[in-house]
Amino acid sequence: MTGREREKRKVMAAMSGGVDSSAAVFLLKEQGFDVGGMTMRLLDGHLSDRDIADAKKAAEAAGIPFFVADLRRRFYDEVVRDFIDSYLAGYTPNPCVLCNRRIKFSAFVQHAEGYGYGRIATGHYARTEYDAGSGRWLLKRAEDGKKDQSYMLYGLNQQQLSASIFPLGNMTKEEVRAFASERRLSAAQRRESQDICFVPDKDYAGFIEKETGAPLKPGHFVDADGRVIGRHRGVARYTVGQRRGLGIAAGRPVFVCAKDAEKNTVLVGEETLLFGKELDVKDVNLIACERLTGKVRAEVKIRYSHRGSMATVEQTGEDSLHIEFDEPQRAVTPGQSAVLYDGSTVIGGGIIL
Repeated sequence: MTGREREKRKVMAAMSGGVDSSAAVFLLKEQGFDVGGMTMRLLDGHLSDRDIADAKKAAEAAGIPFFVADLRRRFYDEVVRDFIDSYLAGYTPNPCVLCNRRIKFSAFVQHAEGYGYGRIATGHYARTEYDAGSGRWLLKRAEDGKKDQSYMLYGLNQQQLSASIFPLGNMTKEEVRAFASERRLSAAQRRESQDICFVPDKDYAGFIEKETGAPLKPGHFVDADGRVIGRHRGVARYTVGQRRGLGIAAGRPVFVCAKDAEKNTVLVGEETLLFGKELDVKDVNLIACERLTGKVRAEVKIRYSHRGSMATVEQTGEDSLHIEFDEPQRAVTPGQSAVLYDGSTVIGGGIIL
Protein backbone atom coordinates (compact mmCIF):
# COMPACT_ATOMS: atom_id res chain seq x y z
CA MET A 1 0.00 0.00 0.00
CA THR A 2 1.39 3.39 -1.02
CA GLY A 3 1.65 6.36 1.33
CA ARG A 4 -1.25 8.01 -0.53
CA GLU A 5 -3.42 4.92 -0.11
CA ARG A 6 -2.61 4.74 3.62
CA GLU A 7 -3.55 8.41 3.93
CA LYS A 8 -6.95 7.71 2.35
CA ARG A 9 -7.59 4.92 4.85
CA LYS A 10 -6.92 7.21 7.83
CA VAL A 11 -10.29 8.57 8.94
CA MET A 12 -11.38 10.67 11.92
CA ALA A 13 -14.93 9.87 12.98
CA ALA A 14 -17.09 12.52 14.62
CA MET A 15 -18.46 10.87 17.77
CA SER A 16 -21.41 12.12 19.81
CA GLY A 17 -21.90 9.07 22.01
CA GLY A 18 -25.08 8.16 20.14
CA VAL A 19 -25.87 4.99 18.22
CA ASP A 20 -25.28 6.44 14.74
CA SER A 21 -21.76 7.74 15.28
CA SER A 22 -20.80 4.66 17.33
CA ALA A 23 -22.08 2.30 14.62
CA ALA A 24 -20.25 4.35 11.97
CA VAL A 25 -16.94 3.78 13.80
CA PHE A 26 -17.41 0.02 13.94
CA LEU A 27 -18.44 -0.11 10.29
CA LEU A 28 -15.30 1.77 9.27
CA LYS A 29 -13.13 -0.50 11.40
CA GLU A 30 -14.64 -3.60 9.82
CA GLN A 31 -14.03 -2.11 6.38
CA GLY A 32 -10.33 -1.80 7.15
CA PHE A 33 -10.03 1.93 7.81
CA ASP A 34 -7.51 3.33 10.29
CA VAL A 35 -10.03 5.11 12.52
CA GLY A 36 -9.73 7.76 15.19
CA GLY A 37 -12.63 9.23 17.15
CA MET A 38 -13.20 12.84 18.08
CA THR A 39 -15.94 14.63 19.98
CA MET A 40 -16.59 18.33 19.57
CA ARG A 41 -17.17 20.22 22.80
CA LEU A 42 -19.62 22.86 21.63
CA LEU A 43 -21.28 23.78 24.93
CA ASP A 44 -20.69 23.96 28.65
CA GLY A 45 -22.65 21.85 31.12
CA HIS A 46 -23.44 18.30 32.14
CA LEU A 47 -25.13 17.33 28.84
CA SER A 48 -21.92 18.05 26.94
CA ASP A 49 -19.89 16.21 29.59
CA ARG A 50 -22.19 13.19 29.27
CA ASP A 51 -21.85 13.11 25.48
CA ILE A 52 -18.06 13.24 25.72
CA ALA A 53 -18.04 10.45 28.32
CA ASP A 54 -20.34 8.29 26.16
CA ALA A 55 -18.23 8.93 23.05
CA LYS A 56 -15.04 8.05 24.89
CA LYS A 57 -16.62 4.81 26.10
CA ALA A 58 -17.61 3.90 22.53
CA ALA A 59 -14.09 4.71 21.28
CA GLU A 60 -12.57 2.48 23.97
CA ALA A 61 -14.93 -0.33 22.99
CA ALA A 62 -13.79 0.05 19.38
CA GLY A 63 -10.14 0.19 20.41
CA ILE A 64 -9.43 3.49 18.65
CA PRO A 65 -7.64 6.67 19.80
CA PHE A 66 -9.98 9.35 21.13
CA PHE A 67 -9.69 13.13 21.03
CA VAL A 68 -11.76 16.14 22.12
CA ALA A 69 -11.89 19.34 20.06
CA ASP A 70 -12.87 22.38 22.11
CA LEU A 71 -14.94 24.41 19.66
CA ARG A 72 -17.10 26.33 22.14
CA ARG A 73 -15.96 29.81 21.17
CA ARG A 74 -16.16 29.21 17.43
CA PHE A 75 -19.56 27.51 17.77
CA TYR A 76 -20.95 30.45 19.71
CA ASP A 77 -19.49 33.08 17.38
CA GLU A 78 -20.47 31.38 14.11
CA VAL A 79 -23.67 29.47 14.92
CA VAL A 80 -25.33 30.69 18.13
CA ARG A 81 -24.72 34.36 17.38
CA ASP A 82 -26.15 33.94 13.88
CA PHE A 83 -29.20 32.18 15.36
CA ILE A 84 -29.88 35.11 17.71
CA ASP A 85 -29.32 37.78 15.05
CA SER A 86 -31.52 35.95 12.52
CA TYR A 87 -34.43 35.59 14.94
CA LEU A 88 -34.20 39.25 15.90
CA ALA A 89 -34.24 40.15 12.19
CA GLY A 90 -37.52 38.30 11.69
CA TYR A 91 -36.17 35.03 10.29
CA THR A 92 -36.64 31.47 11.57
CA PRO A 93 -33.14 30.01 11.08
CA ASN A 94 -31.96 26.40 10.98
CA PRO A 95 -28.71 26.42 12.98
CA CYS A 96 -27.95 22.75 12.16
CA VAL A 97 -27.39 23.67 8.50
CA LEU A 98 -24.93 26.37 9.50
CA CYS A 99 -23.22 24.13 12.07
CA ASN A 100 -22.60 21.46 9.44
CA ARG A 101 -21.02 23.94 7.05
CA ARG A 102 -18.92 25.95 9.50
CA ILE A 103 -18.21 23.59 12.39
CA LYS A 104 -18.65 19.86 11.69
CA PHE A 105 -17.19 19.93 8.19
CA SER A 106 -14.83 22.86 8.65
CA ALA A 107 -13.45 23.38 12.15
CA PHE A 108 -13.67 19.64 12.85
CA VAL A 109 -11.74 18.86 9.67
CA GLN A 110 -8.99 21.27 10.69
CA HIS A 111 -8.62 19.54 14.06
CA ALA A 112 -8.62 16.11 12.41
CA GLU A 113 -5.86 17.19 10.02
CA GLY A 114 -3.85 18.38 13.01
CA TYR A 115 -3.80 14.79 14.25
CA GLY A 116 -2.83 13.42 10.84
CA TYR A 117 -6.27 12.38 9.60
CA GLY A 118 -7.03 13.54 6.06
CA ARG A 119 -10.63 12.36 5.91
CA ILE A 120 -13.60 12.50 8.27
CA ALA A 121 -16.69 10.37 8.81
CA THR A 122 -20.00 11.16 10.48
CA GLY A 123 -23.17 9.28 11.36
CA HIS A 124 -25.31 11.33 8.98
CA TYR A 125 -27.80 9.47 6.81
CA ALA A 126 -26.65 10.60 3.37
CA ARG A 127 -24.44 9.39 0.52
CA THR A 128 -21.66 10.85 -1.63
CA GLU A 129 -20.59 9.85 -5.10
CA TYR A 130 -17.93 11.07 -7.50
CA ASP A 131 -19.27 11.87 -10.97
CA ALA A 132 -16.46 11.45 -13.48
CA GLY A 133 -18.45 13.16 -16.22
CA SER A 134 -18.75 16.47 -14.41
CA GLY A 135 -15.66 16.01 -12.24
CA ARG A 136 -17.76 16.86 -9.18
CA TRP A 137 -18.60 15.18 -5.92
CA LEU A 138 -22.34 14.64 -5.54
CA LEU A 139 -24.46 14.56 -2.40
CA LYS A 140 -27.31 12.08 -2.49
CA ARG A 141 -30.27 11.12 -0.34
CA ALA A 142 -29.81 8.25 2.08
CA GLU A 143 -31.27 4.85 1.33
CA ASP A 144 -33.59 5.32 4.32
CA GLY A 145 -35.95 8.08 3.19
CA LYS A 146 -37.36 8.51 6.70
CA LYS A 147 -33.92 9.34 8.13
CA ASP A 148 -32.37 11.10 5.13
CA GLN A 149 -30.31 14.12 6.25
CA SER A 150 -29.10 15.38 2.87
CA TYR A 151 -31.25 18.50 3.40
CA MET A 152 -29.05 19.47 6.35
CA LEU A 153 -25.86 18.95 4.32
CA TYR A 154 -26.62 20.95 1.18
CA GLY A 155 -24.21 23.70 2.31
CA LEU A 156 -21.10 21.52 1.94
CA ASN A 157 -18.61 22.43 -0.78
CA GLN A 158 -16.62 20.17 -3.09
CA GLN A 159 -13.60 19.99 -0.82
CA GLN A 160 -15.73 19.07 2.20
CA LEU A 161 -17.65 16.41 0.29
CA SER A 162 -14.49 14.86 -1.15
CA ALA A 163 -13.04 14.44 2.35
CA SER A 164 -16.23 13.04 3.94
CA ILE A 165 -17.53 9.51 4.42
CA PHE A 166 -21.09 8.68 5.47
CA PRO A 167 -20.97 4.99 6.46
CA LEU A 168 -24.70 4.80 7.26
CA GLY A 169 -25.92 6.13 3.92
CA ASN A 170 -27.02 2.74 2.62
CA MET A 171 -28.58 1.51 5.89
CA THR A 172 -31.93 1.98 7.57
CA LYS A 173 -32.18 3.13 11.18
CA GLU A 174 -33.43 -0.32 12.15
CA GLU A 175 -30.38 -1.94 10.53
CA VAL A 176 -28.06 0.46 12.36
CA ARG A 177 -29.63 -0.36 15.74
CA ALA A 178 -29.44 -4.08 14.98
CA PHE A 179 -25.78 -3.69 13.95
CA ALA A 180 -25.04 -1.86 17.22
CA SER A 181 -26.93 -4.43 19.30
CA GLU A 182 -25.02 -7.31 17.71
CA ARG A 183 -21.79 -5.64 18.78
CA ARG A 184 -23.21 -4.89 22.23
CA LEU A 185 -22.72 -1.17 21.91
CA SER A 186 -24.12 0.66 24.94
CA ALA A 187 -25.53 3.37 22.64
CA ALA A 188 -27.75 0.89 20.76
CA GLN A 189 -30.93 1.91 22.59
CA ARG A 190 -30.04 5.49 23.46
CA ARG A 191 -32.82 7.95 22.68
CA GLU A 192 -32.22 10.60 20.05
CA SER A 193 -32.66 14.29 20.66
CA GLN A 194 -34.58 16.32 18.05
CA ASP A 195 -33.96 19.65 19.78
CA ILE A 196 -31.51 22.41 18.93
CA CYS A 197 -28.57 21.46 21.14
CA PHE A 198 -28.09 24.88 22.72
CA VAL A 199 -31.84 25.39 23.38
CA PRO A 200 -32.91 21.96 24.68
CA ASP A 201 -36.09 23.32 26.30
CA LYS A 202 -37.21 24.87 22.96
CA ASP A 203 -37.73 28.27 24.61
CA TYR A 204 -36.00 30.22 21.84
CA ALA A 205 -37.34 33.58 22.98
CA GLY A 206 -36.15 33.03 26.56
CA PHE A 207 -32.74 31.99 25.28
CA ILE A 208 -32.44 35.12 23.14
CA GLU A 209 -33.46 37.38 26.04
CA LYS A 210 -30.92 35.71 28.30
CA GLU A 211 -28.08 35.98 25.77
CA THR A 212 -28.78 39.58 24.76
CA GLY A 213 -29.66 40.76 28.27
CA ALA A 214 -32.70 42.59 26.91
CA PRO A 215 -36.40 41.67 26.85
CA LEU A 216 -38.07 41.24 23.48
CA LYS A 217 -40.01 44.32 22.44
CA PRO A 218 -43.82 43.96 22.30
CA GLY A 219 -45.65 45.19 19.22
CA HIS A 220 -48.82 44.82 17.16
CA PHE A 221 -50.56 41.92 15.51
CA VAL A 222 -52.01 43.21 12.24
CA ASP A 223 -54.37 41.76 9.66
CA ALA A 224 -54.03 41.76 5.87
CA ASP A 225 -55.51 45.27 5.72
CA GLY A 226 -52.99 46.61 8.23
CA ARG A 227 -55.49 46.92 11.07
CA VAL A 228 -54.18 46.34 14.58
CA ILE A 229 -55.98 43.36 16.13
CA GLY A 230 -53.84 42.66 19.20
CA ARG A 231 -50.49 42.91 20.93
CA HIS A 232 -47.63 40.46 20.49
CA ARG A 233 -44.82 39.75 22.94
CA GLY A 234 -41.88 40.13 20.57
CA VAL A 235 -41.45 39.14 16.91
CA ALA A 236 -38.93 36.41 17.79
CA ARG A 237 -41.60 34.47 19.72
CA TYR A 238 -43.48 33.58 16.54
CA THR A 239 -42.91 31.67 13.34
CA VAL A 240 -44.80 31.47 10.06
CA GLY A 241 -47.63 28.94 10.26
CA GLN A 242 -48.00 29.19 14.03
CA ARG A 243 -51.56 29.05 15.38
CA ARG A 244 -51.30 28.33 19.10
CA GLY A 245 -50.15 30.77 21.76
CA LEU A 246 -51.11 33.96 19.90
CA GLY A 247 -53.59 35.19 22.51
CA ILE A 248 -55.89 36.73 19.91
CA ALA A 249 -59.67 36.52 20.30
CA ALA A 250 -60.50 36.68 16.59
CA GLY A 251 -63.57 34.45 16.70
CA ARG A 252 -61.96 32.16 14.11
CA PRO A 253 -58.64 30.32 13.70
CA VAL A 254 -55.82 32.69 12.71
CA PHE A 255 -52.20 31.92 11.85
CA VAL A 256 -48.92 33.81 11.72
CA CYS A 257 -48.53 34.64 8.02
CA ALA A 258 -45.49 36.95 8.07
CA LYS A 259 -43.21 38.95 10.39
CA ASP A 260 -41.75 42.42 9.95
CA ALA A 261 -38.94 42.97 12.45
CA GLU A 262 -38.31 46.50 11.19
CA LYS A 263 -41.89 47.61 11.91
CA ASN A 264 -42.14 45.17 14.86
CA THR A 265 -45.41 43.74 13.53
CA VAL A 266 -46.70 40.20 13.08
CA LEU A 267 -49.19 39.62 10.26
CA VAL A 268 -51.95 37.13 11.12
CA GLY A 269 -54.81 35.83 9.05
CA GLU A 270 -56.73 32.84 7.80
CA GLU A 271 -54.86 29.74 6.67
CA THR A 272 -55.35 30.57 2.99
CA LEU A 273 -52.88 33.45 3.42
CA LEU A 274 -50.16 30.92 4.31
CA PHE A 275 -50.02 29.49 0.80
CA GLY A 276 -47.68 30.85 -1.85
CA LYS A 277 -46.12 29.63 -5.11
CA GLU A 278 -42.99 31.78 -5.39
CA LEU A 279 -39.96 32.54 -3.25
CA ASP A 280 -36.44 33.91 -3.50
CA VAL A 281 -33.31 32.39 -2.03
CA LYS A 282 -29.97 33.87 -0.92
CA ASP A 283 -26.61 32.41 0.22
CA VAL A 284 -26.78 29.80 -2.52
CA ASN A 285 -24.52 26.75 -2.56
CA LEU A 286 -24.63 24.52 -5.63
CA ILE A 287 -23.19 21.00 -5.50
CA ALA A 288 -24.14 19.21 -8.72
CA CYS A 289 -23.05 22.11 -10.92
CA GLU A 290 -21.30 25.46 -10.72
CA ARG A 291 -24.31 27.43 -11.97
CA LEU A 292 -27.88 26.78 -13.12
CA THR A 293 -28.37 27.41 -16.83
CA GLY A 294 -31.79 28.70 -17.82
CA LYS A 295 -34.90 27.47 -16.05
CA VAL A 296 -34.41 24.16 -14.27
CA ARG A 297 -37.02 21.70 -13.09
CA ALA A 298 -36.37 20.35 -9.60
CA GLU A 299 -38.02 18.92 -6.53
CA VAL A 300 -37.69 21.50 -3.77
CA LYS A 301 -37.91 21.02 -0.01
CA ILE A 302 -38.59 24.17 2.03
CA ARG A 303 -37.97 22.61 5.45
CA TYR A 304 -36.47 19.38 6.75
CA SER A 305 -39.89 17.76 7.31
CA HIS A 306 -41.31 18.98 3.96
CA ARG A 307 -42.05 16.17 1.51
CA GLY A 308 -40.78 18.23 -1.40
CA SER A 309 -42.69 19.59 -4.39
CA MET A 310 -41.88 20.18 -8.07
CA ALA A 311 -40.86 23.67 -9.09
CA THR A 312 -39.14 25.72 -11.78
CA VAL A 313 -35.89 27.27 -10.56
CA GLU A 314 -33.86 30.05 -12.11
CA GLN A 315 -30.55 31.48 -10.95
CA THR A 316 -30.97 35.26 -10.72
CA GLY A 317 -27.49 36.17 -9.48
CA GLU A 318 -24.23 34.71 -8.26
CA ASP A 319 -25.82 34.07 -4.87
CA SER A 320 -29.57 34.04 -5.54
CA LEU A 321 -32.35 31.87 -6.96
CA HIS A 322 -36.02 32.37 -7.82
CA ILE A 323 -38.30 29.39 -7.28
CA GLU A 324 -41.84 28.96 -8.60
CA PHE A 325 -43.75 25.89 -7.43
CA ASP A 326 -46.28 24.05 -9.56
CA GLU A 327 -48.67 24.07 -6.61
CA PRO A 328 -48.95 26.58 -3.72
CA GLN A 329 -46.93 25.59 -0.65
CA ARG A 330 -47.95 26.14 2.97
CA ALA A 331 -45.92 28.30 5.34
CA VAL A 332 -42.87 29.26 3.28
CA THR A 333 -40.67 30.49 6.13
CA PRO A 334 -37.89 33.08 5.74
CA GLY A 335 -34.68 31.77 7.30
CA GLN A 336 -35.34 28.12 6.52
CA SER A 337 -33.51 26.47 3.62
CA ALA A 338 -34.86 25.64 0.18
CA VAL A 339 -33.01 22.57 -1.11
CA LEU A 340 -33.19 21.41 -4.74
CA TYR A 341 -33.17 17.75 -5.81
CA ASP A 342 -32.86 15.93 -9.11
CA GLY A 343 -34.15 12.53 -8.09
CA SER A 344 -31.86 11.40 -5.27
CA THR A 345 -29.15 13.97 -6.09
CA VAL A 346 -28.91 17.28 -4.24
CA ILE A 347 -28.49 20.09 -6.78
CA GLY A 348 -27.95 22.69 -4.06
CA GLY A 349 -29.90 25.18 -2.00
CA GLY A 350 -29.98 28.41 -0.04
CA ILE A 351 -31.75 30.48 2.59
CA ILE A 352 -35.35 31.61 1.98
CA LEU A 353 -35.76 35.39 1.93
